[in-house]
Amino acid sequence: MQFPFILTSFALLGAMSLSWAPSVQAQASTNARASADETILEMHRAYKRSDSKRMGALLPQLKGHPLEPWAAYWELAARLDGAPANEIQDFLARYAGSYQEDRLRADWLSLLGKRREWPTFNVEYPKYRMNDDRSLRCYALLNEFSATGADVAQQIEAGWLAQKDADDGCAHAAEQQLQAGKLKPHSVWLRARLGLENDRLKVAAQAVALLGKDRSEGLNAIYSAPAKYLTTKFTALRPPTKEMVTLALIRLAMVDAAAAAKEVGKLRWKTQLTAEERSWVWGVIGKRAAQRLSSDALDYFEHADNKHLHDDHLAWKARAALRAGQWRAVQDAVAAMSEDQRKDPTWVYWSARATTKLANTEAARAHATTLLQSIAGNKGFYEQLALEELGQRITSAPKPPALTPEEKEAARLNPGLNRGLYAIVIGLRSEGTREWNYSTNLHVRGGMNDRELLAAADFACQREVWDRCINTSERTRSVIDSEQRFPMPFRDAVFKRAAQIGLDPAYVYGLIRQESRFIMDARSGVGASGLMQVMPPTARWTAKKIGLVNFKPEQINDRDTNIAIGTGYLKLVLDDFAGSMPLAAAAYNAGPGRPRSWRGQSGDPVLEAAIWAENVPFTETRDYVKKVLSNTTNYAALMTGQPQSLTARLGSIGPREAGAAQVNEELP
Repeated sequence: MQFPFILTSFALLGAMSLSWAPSVQAQASTNARASADETILEMHRAYKRSDSKRMGALLPQLKGHPLEPWAAYWELAARLDGAPANEIQDFLARYAGSYQEDRLRADWLSLLGKRREWPTFNVEYPKYRMNDDRSLRCYALLNEFSATGADVAQQIEAGWLAQKDADDGCAHAAEQQLQAGKLKPHSVWLRARLGLENDRLKVAAQAVALLGKDRSEGLNAIYSAPAKYLTTKFTALRPPTKEMVTLALIRLAMVDAAAAAKEVGKLRWKTQLTAEERSWVWGVIGKRAAQRLSSDALDYFEHADNKHLHDDHLAWKARAALRAGQWRAVQDAVAAMSEDQRKDPTWVYWSARATTKLANTEAARAHATTLLQSIAGNKGFYEQLALEELGQRITSAPKPPALTPEEKEAARLNPGLNRGLYAIVIGLRSEGTREWNYSTNLHVRGGMNDRELLAAADFACQREVWDRCINTSERTRSVIDSEQRFPMPFRDAVFKRAAQIGLDPAYVYGLIRQESRFIMDARSGVGASGLMQVMPPTARWTAKKIGLVNFKPEQINDRDTNIAIGTGYLKLVLDDFAGSMPLAAAAYNAGPGRPRSWRGQSGDPVLEAAIWAENVPFTETRDYVKKVLSNTTNYAALMTGQPQSLTARLGSIGPREAGAAQVNEELP
């Protein structure tokens, strides 16, 4: 292992500039380090294209490099399927205690599980420290059942149903439990329902395959033409056929909710499907209608029994009830959720609000207050709203005692933190982030306590790796350092630009924090770039609109240009939505056309903006709006030193006033 070299190198580098180019060393040494860094990057490119030969040639050149553990991991991981066990064990011993050791062990465990090599799996699994892979957990439970006969069916079912994608581990464990009579076929059908409901055909297909080949063939017909499948002249339905019909109705609901409502209302399905099966279908129909902000959504949900609905159905039923002002339905939907979902601040808050609206006794009002007190704080959107419901305002938390030199030194000398930052700085952000998170994680070697997390966050802040600074500081439990959680890089540029165009700098910072975590070269999967994550067409349009002459696309990652264009566009959408911060944030994330329709048509009710935000149909945009407004409130408290109101920033949202013109109708 090269930990001593890493510690020595970073002890020197930690006190130097972010470029980490040692000014006191000879130029030759600087050039050698740059050349070695380029070799690491070439090694990573070879790993991405599975070029084992090239990696084998490059690995010896990286001996002693701070990221040598990554190079060694890539080289072995690429050929793990054919690697002898003794070579794998040598790697695990050499890099013992590192992220790379645990990552390779996870890869090996996955391979051992797929090969059904249980003796070796059982020896290695207890050494796996991350323990966050559901598939590996299912393999382990499968082995526990085989060895001891322990009752593991419920754990396997929970892990399997929670998996977004098809996997071998949980599916194999579920199959074992099904064959042993510990898991009921109904659980398999639930997995298939969730697969179709989330448009994941592979998930549904893997599930129904456990129940017979003929089911798999029928599923393909259901997926491609559900309405046609439902025209089949069924006689008395056996339970498996009822479930196939249920899947067809679910698929139809995903394609055409109104058609599914008409179909499931037919007499033959009313008499032949169970209340549970019909309720689930109505839950999907209601959810799809709610996602389209249809006034029919709550009526659809009323056909279902809450006890048969999935958590996602119940969440959308609660949202539809909020839009309709039906507080009893809100309360009932939240009460029917799983315990874990009920504990989410979203539903604690709305349960408290519903209880307050319906309260006719002092005990009920006291219960609502208790619910609000359980989440109130400045941590997030609903925590802040709860605080205001209790008559308080949002303030910055008292700054914790200053870090001691010893605490800072411990972070500065942490090998995993150093490797993480090094990888990020030379361009391996994904790898560096994973190693950083592993090194600070609560379930690895006992994890870091609050003071250690603050020191690690400070280490990242001082090197201007802002996303690690923020994310690490956010994980403290009993103390809050607001300056770490809400940093203000590029303050002069942001404040100057905000003042020039009449924007609240707290709003600008709240948006940048959510968009990029202040990573200047950030690039999204859809092509948005820079601090404010501007799309190229939007950048070109906005540059012309704000008079930015001679703009070229390659300038978008320039800090000041990105801020000028991003704030310029934000100001334009804010003006278009008459100063509504929630609507402008939604427009910035999803384009202006969608929030124009989401705000409703003439005659629709005016909603408090928190209800409107909770009903945003896109999960990403719903989360985005809430976080930007919460961030903005915290930044305002930090900037002014004065108590702030999230509620005031939210306001209310309804259809555009009659006769009001769109200020920037051509907004992209």
